[in-house]
Amino acid sequence: MSTPRAFVASVPRGFGDLLAREIREFGGLDVRERGNTVAFTGSLEVAYRICLESRVASRVHLEVLRFEAVDDASIYAALRSPDWVAHIDSAGTIACEWSGRHPAISNTHFGTLRLKDAICDALREKTGRRPDIATFEPSVRVHAHAVGTRVTVSLDLSGEGLHRRGWRGDTGEAPLRENIAAGILMRAGWPEIAAAGGGFIDPMCGAGTFVVEAARMAAGIAPNHRRRYFGFLAWKGHDAELWQRLVETSEARAATGLAECKARGLRLLGRDQDKRLLRDAAINASHAGVGEIAAFEAGALDTAAPPTPQGLLCTNPPWGVRLGDLAAARAVHAKLGDVLRERFQGWEAAILSGDASLGLELGLRAHRVHSVLVGALECRLLRVRVGESAARDLRPRQGSQIDVSLAEQPGAVMFANRIRKNLKQLSVWQRREEVGCYRLYDADMPEYAFAIDLYTAADQSERWLVVQEYQAPAQIPEETVRKRRSEALAGLVVATDINADHVHLRIRRRVKRGDQYTKRDERGEFRVVGEGGLRFRVNFEDYLDTGLFLDHRATRARLREAASGKRFLNLFAYTGTATVYAAAGGASSTTTVDLSATYLEWARANLALNDFASPRHRFARADVREWLAAAAQRGERFDLIFCDPPTFSNSKRMEGVFDVQRDHVGLIEDCMTVLAPGGLLVFSTNAQRFRLDEGLSTRHSVRDISRETVPPDFARNTDIHRAFEIR
Repeated sequence: MSTPRAFVASVPRGFGDLLAREIREFGGLDVRERGNTVAFTGSLEVAYRICLESRVASRVHLEVLRFEAVDDASIYAALRSPDWVAHIDSAGTIACEWSGRHPAISNTHFGTLRLKDAICDALREKTGRRPDIATFEPSVRVHAHAVGTRVTVSLDLSGEGLHRRGWRGDTGEAPLRENIAAGILMRAGWPEIAAAGGGFIDPMCGAGTFVVEAARMAAGIAPNHRRRYFGFLAWKGHDAELWQRLVETSEARAATGLAECKARGLRLLGRDQDKRLLRDAAINASHAGVGEIAAFEAGALDTAAPPTPQGLLCTNPPWGVRLGDLAAARAVHAKLGDVLRERFQGWEAAILSGDASLGLELGLRAHRVHSVLVGALECRLLRVRVGESAARDLRPRQGSQIDVSLAEQPGAVMFANRIRKNLKQLSVWQRREEVGCYRLYDADMPEYAFAIDLYTAADQSERWLVVQEYQAPAQIPEETVRKRRSEALAGLVVATDINADHVHLRIRRRVKRGDQYTKRDERGEFRVVGEGGLRFRVNFEDYLDTGLFLDHRATRARLREAASGKRFLNLFAYTGTATVYAAAGGASSTTTVDLSATYLEWARANLALNDFASPRHRFARADVREWLAAAAQRGERFDLIFCDPPTFSNSKRMEGVFDVQRDHVGLIEDCMTVLAPGGLLVFSTNAQRFRLDEGLSTRHSVRDISRETVPPDFARNTDIHRAFEIR
């Protein structure tokens, strides 16, 4: 038996225990789970099996060097010290990567260059030539990671992410990585359910990721069965004979497992309303080798039915990541809850929810809730055993049902005291600045998890409260959740002296996907409130947001101050509040761009409400990136631009999926192409983990104004948004 070597395998956050279990089954020793990595020792066979057979691993690294160094010279010397000839063919290609922070190397790009130079210099000295650099499918990929002065250097045996199985074609909207999908299926107990003869359905399957991964799991097909590229294939330490033996064993297991599935008539079902995505799903299943046991059919969610008496329903419903889409997402979750209760009694359900509040809409109690990081979003995996014991409804009720008699309860008194304290603390600022709409409370006390906004009519005749309840953890009993809510609402009404009928709890109507921007009915639900001496229409019931983002109050004021005589452009304009401010500041013209016809209609109404309706104010319904490209070709220029994109967007009218962290550089550069000389771009985002690309500062003048634009009523949450001035 060969001498054990040191390895580290990475895994999506939330699945470390599953990877650790796999590694032990493959023969790994001294297995240590550390967040999104698992360290272990073992033979090369263990590492090969992870690359081939692990369903959740992202990458596998073989440690070749560990050292401690305090300065650049000693780092370079240490990086040259391994026998790189034993690992890398000088006639091949390499890719290098440096991560982490070292006191002498804080810039990862510089660290990458030092790693590459050390390896190439060492190889040139011994062989007379150096390998070429390749970012795509290099012969060997080398990674160095620094933690303080300690550095670990390893070879990436996977070469590229192990989620790239090789079967996926068109990803459709908001694709889920294959290893995350597999981890969810494992967490939901699908291997055991499949072994017991249970069925499988994904009623909103998109391009079929869950169906394909579930089918391969049921048939025992290795996740990277027939994947053509790995990082060890051109590594000089590669054991080709061992690898071939593992591949042949995998081929035999796949053939046997697939035959057994077909013999017992196993059919995994994927359904979706989008026939184009279903065609992609069928192609993906064929490429994955499971086309004979995976079936796809078109159909609405409310027509889904169980294909077998028992089994697993696993799905990734819409998350509502674009601002106006959450209402539709809530409706879909509510409909899914209805379908589960009515037709899937006795089934297991695994539902990936991108917003903590969406789980309430199911009306079902999850017996287990797991955190899963998907991209930059922390999501919840809700596991439900569908039956009478799972039924619950924790959704808040309308304000008219508030029981004010509970105001004397200790919890209500405590909550009322907190509200009075907040009112007093904000009163001086609120009167001085004449602020009528502001954040009154934001989970100040953990046991009362609400965000509460107070709105005042423009004529001071009425006030309203908008209460958003954060989802309670699954382990908190239903009775406790109801009791705290009732106490808080009773205390809120007493402390503010606002009529219970004017408390809005953000209940969402049920709508078909794509109808999220339409009004519920004509009940006069739009109100007029005041801000900064201007008037705006708001709606407390029919939409996800009221129409006025309170945390951007200071940003809008800055735009008004800068707008005099300027050509103003408002991108991702929402209800056009920034346009109204710019018009009030004396902008010579305004252009308002958004993809939603409803929002543009709302923006027009806001301008008219302030007597700014004029041909000088243009509106464009378009995808912002496409509109910017066309405007640049037309030679249009603007002196002042406000760009406040969604964190994510997968609107049907847009091509692909917009991710503000990934795509902000291109978006900002597109804005700069239409910014006039001496002009100003104000870029803002509510993405919680947003980091502006450092390269933008090398091309433009960038100033972070985030702290300056967070108003006093949001002082509890200074990370509510990020804002930048770019010139």
